[in-house]
Amino acid sequence: MGGVFGRLDSTKRGSHGLKLESKMVESMRQRAAHGTSVKSFNTIIMKFPRIDEGLRNCKAIFEQFDEDSNGEIDKEELKNCFQKLEISFAEEEISDLFEACDINEDMGMKFNEFIVFLCLVYLLNEPAASEAKTKMGLGDLESTFETLVDAFVFLDKNKDGYVSKDEMIQAINESIPGERSSGRIAMKRFEEMDWDKNGMVTFKEFLFAFTRWVGIGENEDEDE
Repeated sequence: MGGVFGRLDSTKRGSHGLKLESKMVESMRQRAAHGTSVKSFNTIIMKFPRIDEGLRNCKAIFEQFDEDSNGEIDKEELKNCFQKLEISFAEEEISDLFEACDINEDMGMKFNEFIVFLCLVYLLNEPAASEAKTKMGLGDLESTFETLVDAFVFLDKNKDGYVSKDEMIQAINESIPGERSSGRIAMKRFEEMDWDKNGMVTFKEFLFAFTRWVGIGENEDEDE
């Protein structure tokens, strides 16, 4: 898994991609300033079933965008849906978001990639993103997205918008009475998140890993 995602980040991240990443990092910093309700790594794991249920509720939105019902959304379908919903994202912004979430570089967002797309849109502090939250019905998913933000903020100890291996270790060592965290398992989680092996995890990397943790994989539609 790491090789595929690492290759994406190293070869495909142009100036626009870095601009989007900077926006997400700044958004996460602002969220971190308000603190988090998550108290330990194990409490994140315990939330998996509820998060899984919430994310699967995105399926109806996905099917609305997947106009040809082929199980993935291409860039034209994304643009068409935004136009129909009268959401005023610029073409460059749509391209940046699409390319950030097309992790396999196959020019199509599968369901797990679309979940990450929705969460990025939810976090962007821009007028078009606010329109999208309302017109795409993302308000109904607010608690799910906020739980994901809370989990990331808990791991991001220095509130810089990234999670490092040292921060992960610190998070593992924090536990509430009666809990025991497995360092080996938690470090495996970090390796799953850190696709480009640079020792730092972005919120986008965290989200892609999280969809797998709760059981939403790339080939889900094929397995059904």
